[in-house]
Amino acid sequence: MKDSKYMATGEWLRGEGPESDIVISSRLRLARNVAGFKFLYRASSDERSRINALLCENIRKAGVADDMIYYDLESVNAIERSYLVERHLISRELADSRGPRSVAVGRDESLSIMVNEEDHLRIQVLQSGFRLREALQCMNEVDDKLSVLVDYAFSPQYGYLTACPTNVGTGIRVSVMLHLPALEWTKQLRKVFKAVNKMNLAVRGLYGEGTQASGDFYQVSNQVTLGKTEEEIISTVESVVKQIIRYERQVRQALVTDSRTSLEDRVWRAYGMLKSARVISSDETMDLLSSVRMGVNMGLIGEVSIETVNELFIQTQPAHLQKREGREIDTTMRDATRARFIRSRLSN
Repeated sequence: MKDSKYMATGEWLRGEGPESDIVISSRLRLARNVAGFKFLYRASSDERSRINALLCENIRKAGVADDMIYYDLESVNAIERSYLVERHLISRELADSRGPRSVAVGRDESLSIMVNEEDHLRIQVLQSGFRLREALQCMNEVDDKLSVLVDYAFSPQYGYLTACPTNVGTGIRVSVMLHLPALEWTKQLRKVFKAVNKMNLAVRGLYGEGTQASGDFYQVSNQVTLGKTEEEIISTVESVVKQIIRYERQVRQALVTDSRTSLEDRVWRAYGMLKSARVISSDETMDLLSSVRMGVNMGLIGEVSIETVNELFIQTQPAHLQKREGREIDTTMRDATRARFIRSRLSN
């Protein structure tokens, strides 16, 4: 179960790119279906197998990226699937579903291609920082290569046909992951999210639809693609995210000006608890790391690097801990293992 194929943090927490102190990552997902096959919710097991084989073969032929890693998700174990979810390489829905399904992952983790999720094909491009335009360019290149080999289900009237009506049209979902501790601490997030919803954008938790916020991470994404071009969708998301970034910066500066002692106390208390805890849950770890991450980015604490903090966000997740241990461990043991690992990393 131990695996060294991946980077310590992965692309989504690499901590590079524009506005990376607030914007964790920029993600684009493209939904496509193969013409002549039923949508997955109506497809038989045999049809799913044929779709899976067809698409995996053509992903290899298309040469969309160098050194891709392929996973047959029907055969890998639950920890491996959860590990891929924690790295934001597959969705929770794909991990938990049954039947023939796969994912192809680029070695640098900026590209993953899911087969037999909600749609036959989900192309995902992930870039650290605020880089939607770069992600779009990469995604279009991958889509162009695959479209030469795969006949997509398409309607001249509606655009690309998808299992969920909200994806019909371009089939694109644009999502930006934000770290918003200052807005959370000052209870101003609700006001921000109301404004976001008025723009027909959705706010979701760390792992997307149906998940709760953790570590003050929030995803802002478009809800509808029908009748909108890729440029219109990306421009809308960019505009809203820029306003949120500006607001978070203003609140951070106000905290430094008006409540510096309380702010420093919160940051250093979090750091102290992480350095000394003997048992710690995943949720508590995320909350404490969130405080430390903001403190490091604001220059309030210099004893730990942002690279270490970002690494701890992902390396302390349940599946990552179990892969490191090389075995399945229960919650109590994981909490003790997590605390020991954090102490070791911070002492270094």
